[in-house]
Amino acid sequence: MTLEHAASGRLAEFMETNELNWDALYALEAPRIYNYFRFRLGSDSDVEELTARTFERAWRSRSRYRRDLAGFATWLFKIAKNIGTDHLRARHEHLPLDAALEVTTEGTPERDAEQRSNLTRLALLCAALPERERELIALKYGAVMNNRVIAELTGLSESNVGTILHRLVQTLRDQW
Repeated sequence: MTLEHAASGRLAEFMETNELNWDALYALEAPRIYNYFRFRLGSDSDVEELTARTFERAWRSRSRYRRDLAGFATWLFKIAKNIGTDHLRARHEHLPLDAALEVTTEGTPERDAEQRSNLTRLALLCAALPERERELIALKYGAVMNNRVIAELTGLSESNVGTILHRLVQTLRDQW
């Protein structure tokens, strides 16, 4: 069972009653929202702030959530995407995957140095990509979303998302 299926199963349990269990939803979705922002922005203080702002806005907007239009995770990531876009517009900076350099790993110093080198190289390759492609990479690999959810968030078709991501990965591999 994939992480996405397990998460959606747990999410369905929380949604069975008319009242949302915000503590459980936060525990389930906060790491994914955090990783999404980390892939998109980089700075830990910004990532934490935007994650908190996402849940705050979701809480304030909870009366407008409609289960018949979108799943909770989709609705929440749409809020996160809007908050991230607003943040980037306000800063006029574009920090693609540079944040990945700050990701800590367990291992040897050599392995850490190799990973930093690889992440720097990947960040440079991704920096050359158009905004839409960077967004798709952040949603797919940062937020660990499936193509269907990404399609709902971006307005692209599911097959188009898959095709674009496949070509992006192939392009990045070729440039590697």
